[in-house]
Amino acid sequence: MKKDNPKAWRNDAYAKVTGRARYTDDVKFPFMLHAVPVYSDFVSAKIVSIDTSDAEKSEGVVKVLTHKDVAGTNRFGQIIKDFRIFAEDRIFYNGDVIALVVADTRANAVKAAGLVKLEAKAIPSILDPEKALEPDCPLVHEEHGSNIINEHRVRRGNIEDGFKNSGLILEEVFQTQFVEHAYMEPEAAICNPRHDGVIEVYASMQHPFSTRRFVNAVLGGRLADVEVISTPMGGGFGGKDDTVSIVAARTALAAKLTGKPVKCSYAREWSIRESYKRHPYRIYYKMGFTKDGKIKAVKTKIIADGGAYCSVTPWVTWRSTVQCCGPYQVENVHCDTYGVYTNNVVTGAMRGFGSPQMNFVVESMIDIAASKLGINPIEIRRKNMVRQGSITITGQKLDNHKVAMEETLNTVLDEFYYENKYKKCSFGKPDADELYGVGLAMSYRGMSLGAEGTDFNSAIINVQPDGSILLETGIHENGQGSESAMCLILARELGVSLDRIRYRRPSTSNIPDGGTTVASRGTVMGGGAVVLAVKKLKEKIAEFINKHHGSAEENAVFKDDEIICGKDKYKFDDVISSMYRNQEYPHVFGVFRGPKVTWNEENGQGDAYFSWTYGCQAIELTVNRKSGKVKLLNAVAAHDAGKAANVQMTLGQFYGGMAMGIGYGLHEEVKMKDGVITNTNFNSYRLPRSTDLPEMKAVIIENPDPNSPSGAKGIGEPTNELMAPAISNAIFNATGKRYFKLPIKVEVSGEEDLNQ
Repeated sequence: MKKDNPKAWRNDAYAKVTGRARYTDDVKFPFMLHAVPVYSDFVSAKIVSIDTSDAEKSEGVVKVLTHKDVAGTNRFGQIIKDFRIFAEDRIFYNGDVIALVVADTRANAVKAAGLVKLEAKAIPSILDPEKALEPDCPLVHEEHGSNIINEHRVRRGNIEDGFKNSGLILEEVFQTQFVEHAYMEPEAAICNPRHDGVIEVYASMQHPFSTRRFVNAVLGGRLADVEVISTPMGGGFGGKDDTVSIVAARTALAAKLTGKPVKCSYAREWSIRESYKRHPYRIYYKMGFTKDGKIKAVKTKIIADGGAYCSVTPWVTWRSTVQCCGPYQVENVHCDTYGVYTNNVVTGAMRGFGSPQMNFVVESMIDIAASKLGINPIEIRRKNMVRQGSITITGQKLDNHKVAMEETLNTVLDEFYYENKYKKCSFGKPDADELYGVGLAMSYRGMSLGAEGTDFNSAIINVQPDGSILLETGIHENGQGSESAMCLILARELGVSLDRIRYRRPSTSNIPDGGTTVASRGTVMGGGAVVLAVKKLKEKIAEFINKHHGSAEENAVFKDDEIICGKDKYKFDDVISSMYRNQEYPHVFGVFRGPKVTWNEENGQGDAYFSWTYGCQAIELTVNRKSGKVKLLNAVAAHDAGKAANVQMTLGQFYGGMAMGIGYGLHEEVKMKDGVITNTNFNSYRLPRSTDLPEMKAVIIENPDPNSPSGAKGIGEPTNELMAPAISNAIFNATGKRYFKLPIKVEVSGEEDLNQ
């Protein structure tokens, strides 16, 4: 490379900071119409009729769509096709859409939406997931035959013997909340019917290929007749998958039926009302320890509120099941996990994907045990944490990568001066109004999708005659810098300068399905495909040089925009130009398939993930005894990133994840009343403000992973999983009171809790 790897290089930086980036809502077409969804006031009801006649007569209205206009299927779902694109005979939750009004302006569409009349008969709502599990409870979806969406389990060792040999047995019940993704850009889609019969889809989405599948299913045509084109996206965090696909499908149907481009751009209130949330969990957790702090047994029952539709609840709860004991060795485990239908808002993928809930539970229980046994909370973690060669609760041996659990722990302890600060904790001392505490949490996380799905990705490298390079991958940019990471990996592996690389944002028409940008898999899978594509390209170039110049191809070194073959040096541009003259084209396709994983659903045993990443975070805070206000002072995080493609982007993932974890622990909650969300905008949904955040320090630990061609590990989600349990432990060490429900609301006597 002509330059060292720039620490803060972004291929999209200039466009975004100057306002030139065109997000979905910025895309415009001549004669474009506007679409607006229509909701009902019901939470659970039997539909009698939907009257659109008054809306159709309203000013500027071109068409009003209902389920009767769907040419293909009205059912949607990545696992179970239970989501209605338009409500048919039932209202299953308050976010169900009964119609779509299409008009010449958005204002006219909004006005007409209020004229659609729904006649329906209310049905008692099922809002408590535990009641939904009772045998005599009415069914949310009768065709499913049960309110249980899915079950997962882990069976390891002998749970009875484990508790029998325990000197301390703890039993607690934990509860977590609905959480909104709170991305800056609400859902938006623009669909353009081209003259060749293809429907173009522009949308703020995480998975163009699943969007294409669902759009095509609604239209009832062929996949080749739908092209989904990626646009810059204003945040996702797992939330721009199912809901956006549905928005795009409705919009595409409107475009096809009207023969004109149609835009559907959501207001924040519509977004919060309709979109899926982080699963609230109710977790019954029993844990047995020896008197010296060794974990002997864990028994847990996990109940996840899936809301009205399945979405990806089975996948989210599967990860919760696999990681139900945190980064600890436990010989005896009995875990039962249930995803449950209710009439609440739908729940699905969100940053962390089932891990934040479990880490809150496990790390709280570890600290409780340490307190009960009179053991330092650090020492009890050392005694039980996974190490090189450890066997996980699913029977997987951790021997194919470096197990960096202790390394991340030691790094945080040193950077945070944890032991010195721990000695200063108040532990609820009655003589102080300002109570001081520190807390720590650690975790491990399976990389990529694991045994919940087969994972692969592809990359296309197309070197142009002048030596410039076009790069495409199956990874979709969410705003986190994945495109930049792919370019950096290409430049590093091929030994060329960044300024010759252009990332070509893919469409579904020119690269195979690479899966959705979730599960911290972007750099791992996309970068892996780039590395393997570069390997093919190097072989092709070296073969050409050997053929035409007689240099040994196996000795070719690619460095600083040159190719060195023994004593001979060739300029990269000259070689490429020569290849074109000889009609040998430097165009390659690379595929990275995740290493084999195994799983037995019956007993929850197997090699769940092909590798693991490790992390630790600590927080320092004060709690005002009179007001309950929590003030965060300082936080440190250390995570094993494998090999960081871009240092500054990796650090950005640390800080963003930590901030989001703070919101999860102290502030954020989608509030429900009788199945209706009551805080549908950011003036009432409490996000963490800049003044809520502490000083933060992030430490990147690099242990290149041998299972990842680029050496990278996923880091976007692990950094989000630990602030909430660390805060919980710190609040206990400050106040002497343990909290089992998120977000934490510090109790005060006769005073307003100013932390809320």
